[in-house]
Amino acid sequence: MTNTHTIQDSGADAASTYNVIAVSFNPDNNAYEALTELKELDGQGRLGVEAATVVARDANGQIVVKDRIGSLEFAGAAGGGMLGLLLGVIGGPLGVLIGGTYGLLVGSLVDVDEAERTESVLSEISASVRAGHTALLAQVAEQGPEVVDAAMVRLGGTVLRRPVADVEAEIAAAEKAQRDAKREADKELARGRRERSKEQVQAKVEELKAKLPHSEKAASAGS
Repeated sequence: MTNTHTIQDSGADAASTYNVIAVSFNPDNNAYEALTELKELDGQGRLGVEAATVVARDANGQIVVKDRIGSLEFAGAAGGGMLGLLLGVIGGPLGVLIGGTYGLLVGSLVDVDEAERTESVLSEISASVRAGHTALLAQVAEQGPEVVDAAMVRLGGTVLRRPVADVEAEIAAAEKAQRDAKREADKELARGRRERSKEQVQAKVEELKAKLPHSEKAASAGS
């Protein structure tokens, strides 16, 4: 993919760079208005919108597409465009590992300490799509951050911006990372069967139970 795009600004053509933006909002429902705002800015020639979507993350960490502009293909992670691949990564099993808060089981198996986590583009984008909230994700061509940032700030948005090239590079590595993570989890499972005493196993189970939401703990107690 080329990293330049021509947009119109004050009657003059100007080279622009491709970025992925992730925007969280307060109030939350302004994400829909922000999507309309991006479409209008694109129509005015002030930036180029390749694709954009309003998404929400449910309590299980899954990403749900609420609204979108651009090619419908990107909604399908397997065969669609780059934004669709991004949604597939941050809403899938790898998103559990890079996004932080949803990986109760996997996080406990691999025992990743917070100090050991390294920042990545995908982890930053994943963290910006919070559980129970909507967010705006878009692939845009822009001369600079001013146009998008001003529009989003008016709507209570906080903008995270990363180059498309960086996002694509991490997506390209995501499949291998997911395979490696699964392999390590499988190894830890097998090692746990062999090496952990009954007391250690029970202590870990009780620790996991304590982390469950209240409603799930109540259901477990009644079963």
